[in-house]
Amino acid sequence: MIKISAYAELRFTHGSGDSITLSEIVPLLEQISQLGSIAAAAEQVGLSYRHAWGRMRTMEALLGGALISKSRGRGSVLSELGEKLLWAHQLSGERLQNVLGGLCREVSQELDKLLLPSGDAARIHASHGYAVDALVEALQLRHTAVDLRYRDSIDAVASLARGESDLAGFHLPRGEFRESCAAVFRPLLDDTLHVLIHLTRRTQGLFIAQGNPKGVRGLADMSRKDMRFVNRQRGSGTRILLDLLLRKNGVDPDQVHSQTSTELTHSAIAAFVASGMADMGFGVEPAARHFGLEFIPIVDEDYYFVCERAKLGSEPLKTILAILQADTFKAKVSRLAGYDGTLCGEVIEVGAGLGPGA
Repeated sequence: MIKISAYAELRFTHGSGDSITLSEIVPLLEQISQLGSIAAAAEQVGLSYRHAWGRMRTMEALLGGALISKSRGRGSVLSELGEKLLWAHQLSGERLQNVLGGLCREVSQELDKLLLPSGDAARIHASHGYAVDALVEALQLRHTAVDLRYRDSIDAVASLARGESDLAGFHLPRGEFRESCAAVFRPLLDDTLHVLIHLTRRTQGLFIAQGNPKGVRGLADMSRKDMRFVNRQRGSGTRILLDLLLRKNGVDPDQVHSQTSTELTHSAIAAFVASGMADMGFGVEPAARHFGLEFIPIVDEDYYFVCERAKLGSEPLKTILAILQADTFKAKVSRLAGYDGTLCGEVIEVGAGLGPGA
């Protein structure tokens, strides 16, 4: 499997031709923010004091404003402009991460189709999930070509029913809303033709900024006029579940949706909140932890793959099942925040998996 990476950075250029990238100055600004000293910050990032000041002056000249200010008793602190540069760096990385990751994956998949002798790629259409990413990495280590497409849960299962994928990933809440959510998938699945493969149990909840500045207590806070919420796209399993949870908490989902933007992955939701462009999001715990957010758990759920029963013993499903059932992979999934890989790889009948007692 060909590993491809890509990155983007912001470059500031003056009319005189002087320029500096944001990545050249951000580590220094971060250390100044934490240590309150330019000298200590320079030492921490491996620069001489003179070199550190040179970078600061170059950026200040380009922007036309000071990046730090002196504060009695606190030493050097970042100015509002300096803080805004840290925000810009975080925002650009978070907003571009999924785009660039998807681009790398698409290019890698197309090259693998030409270069790998292992036959057709494993076609996986799935709702976004960190355990799904872990499976793809494990397949790559075995030099198995993978065609991964993140889609909303309904589209993923529908693609399997149409014969467009080998494996489809979707998730169902545990508890009172399971039957309501499962009803969406029942018309697409046949107990005699399909089986479910358990991937993980995981927790979904609210993403909020560190320190909970808005005093969020639960889902009912989404009805507040001062709350900016970022949502998943229509048709996603997370959004279907969220609508049910909102109604239970006395919140009109239509009112919430009319005032929100939408994103395609849990990571994108967390990035929105981390960048300050939203006050709340809803998704899985690893995304919140990755972006340094606080997490309020709301509901536990099962994430399943569904496949054709007759293909379980043939490639690529044979290899996939072996990976899922390995203790090393189960342990890797369980290390994800809020994830439990104990049942990973367990084959379940459709009726049993979609039933209320699952």
